[in-house]
Amino acid sequence: MSIYKLATTPPPNPHFQFHIHCVTASSPSIPGGRPARIRPSIAFSSSSLRLFERERGRKMGGSRVGGDIDRMAVEIRAEEGGKGEGPRKRQYAVLLCAEDSEYVTRVHGGYFKVFVNLLGEEGDTWHVYRAARGELPRPEEAAAYDGFVISGSCSDAHGDEPWIRNLLALLKELDAMKKKVLGICFGHQILSRALGGKTGRATKGWDIGITCIHPSHSIIKQFSSLHIPSHLPVIEFHRDEILEPPPEAEIVAQSDKTGVEIFKYGNHMMGIQGHPEYTKDILVHLIDRLLRCNLIQNCHAEAARARLNERELEREAWKRLCKAFLKGQF
Repeated sequence: MSIYKLATTPPPNPHFQFHIHCVTASSPSIPGGRPARIRPSIAFSSSSLRLFERERGRKMGGSRVGGDIDRMAVEIRAEEGGKGEGPRKRQYAVLLCAEDSEYVTRVHGGYFKVFVNLLGEEGDTWHVYRAARGELPRPEEAAAYDGFVISGSCSDAHGDEPWIRNLLALLKELDAMKKKVLGICFGHQILSRALGGKTGRATKGWDIGITCIHPSHSIIKQFSSLHIPSHLPVIEFHRDEILEPPPEAEIVAQSDKTGVEIFKYGNHMMGIQGHPEYTKDILVHLIDRLLRCNLIQNCHAEAARARLNERELEREAWKRLCKAFLKGQF
C-alpha cells in the first residue's frame, strides 16, 4: 500500500476540510488483492493545501487494469452549517496527461492540486487518473462523474501511443454521454481530435509566455454575468495547435498567434489552448526545463521571460469561466 506524506500552509479560510482518499488497485496485504482505501479526515488551515507525496517514488508500470495504480481524491467541504444533506455533491476527475516535475510537486503539490486550487469548490469531490500511465476510468466509473478536465502534456495530441488512442476512445464515449469535458492545452487539442478536428505543429511555432486572447463578442455577451474581459491574458506553452476544429464546433476566442484559443462543442465540451491553472513561477520553471533539454532556443526563453511582467494574469476571470462551464451555468 502506498504511503503519503502531508504538509500544510497557513490559510485564508479556516473552515474547510479536505478529505483525502488514497486507493491502490492491488495490495499484497489485503486478501484477494481487493482495493484498499485510506480515508483520514484532515482539517486544513489553508485553501492552498499541500497534497500527498508518494514515499515509494514515482515510477510505476502496468496499464489501467493490473499493476500498482494509485488514485487520489480530494473532497472539499465546510465544517460549519446545518446537518442536512443539502445539494447533491458533484464529482469531477482530472485526466492527468503529464508527470509531475520535482519542482511542481515540491512547491505546488503536483499538477492535480494546481487544478483543484483553481476549480475546486465546497462540496466537490475531485479524483485524478494518470492517463499518461494508462489509467483511465471505465465507462461505468465515468458515468458517475459530473465532469472531467484533461491536462496538458509533453506528448503530441496527434501522436499514436496506446494511451493516447485509449484516451481518444474514452473522449468519444464521454461525448456520447454528454459529459462535461474541459480540455487544457494538450487536452484542448486531443479533445478536438476526438471530435473530428485536426491537430499538428503550430504554423507560427512555439508560443511561450503570457498571451492576450480575444474572446468573441458573442461569447462575451453570452457570459455577461461572468464579467469576462474582451482582452484575456493567459499563460501559453505549446508548439502544437488545432489546425482544423471539429465540425459543428464554435471558435469562441483567438489570439494573434493562435487561431483556435477556445472552442465549444455543444454545451458539454470546451477546449482552452492556454493554461489558466498555471502561475508565473510554473511558467519560469518550464522555460528553464525546456532550455536545459535544448527543446527551445535561448532567444525564445529570453523573450518569454521579458514578457512576464508586461501583463497581469486574469486568474479570477478564468476561474469564473471554467467553473461556470463545469457547473453547467452556460
